[in-house]
Parts: sequence; C-alpha cells; structure tokens
Amino acid sequence: MERFGWLRRYVSPVFLALLVASFILWYIAKLNYTYTTEQPFTVNVDGERFKVSCVVEGGGTNLFGYRVYMSKRLRIPLSELKFRSVKAEDGEKFLKIDSLSLHNAISVRLSDIKVISVGSVPEIPDPRQQEND
Repeated sequence: MERFGWLRRYVSPVFLALLVASFILWYIAKLNYTYTTEQPFTVNVDGERFKVSCVVEGGGTNLFGYRVYMSKRLRIPLSELKFRSVKAEDGEKFLKIDSLSLHNAISVRLSDIKVISVGSVPEIPDPRQQEND
C-alpha cells in the first residue's frame, strides 16, 4: 500500500471509485450494440475433432457469453453434412466436408448469434472407415 501512497495525495479515492464505476457502466451500455467478430469453434464429427473459425454477428451480450462462458465445442453427426471422399497418396481415405453444409449445421446449433461465414474446413479421416476396421 505504501507504493500508491503518493497517489492518494493527488487523486481522491472517491474519484477513482467513480471512474471505475463509469467505465463499467460504459462497457455495459456498449454490450447492447450489434457486433461482427471471428469466433473459433471445435467441431466433433462422429469422433473426429477439428477447429474451424467462423465469422459471427450478434448482440454484444451474446458474443461476450460465447467468448467467456459458453462451450465452443459443437457435436455434429456426419449424416447432417454433405461430403465427398478424397484419397491421399498413401491410400488413406479422407472426407472433404462441404463448407455450406457445415455452415448450416453450425447455424442451427447457435440460435442466438448469426453465423455469417465458415473458414476453411480441413479434411478429416473417414470415421466410417475406422468403425469398419
């Protein structure tokens, strides 16, 4: 407390308390606006996890909730997605998921914010092939 003793001589503690309170109220008022931001999500498609970055739009309170409190993991069954099989050079099969179908599946799960776009979707190992092995 001795470090800030010089501050008390020049700045009133009441002033500092009111300054902090005004900042908090200003921040709460700004949360009512609509914002567009990039939000990363972890998508689980039948046990295969990958990260995808989405551009989302919504109220500040909703976006703040997703960024701080809500889980960013989405579970999507493969049956809800459009995809095509792709073979690697070593013969292993991968799935290339259609970004529009992933966009629609994510939008259904995020009802309070609007998904504007989905970033690049990586190829994932075919979960159907792993079940048969």
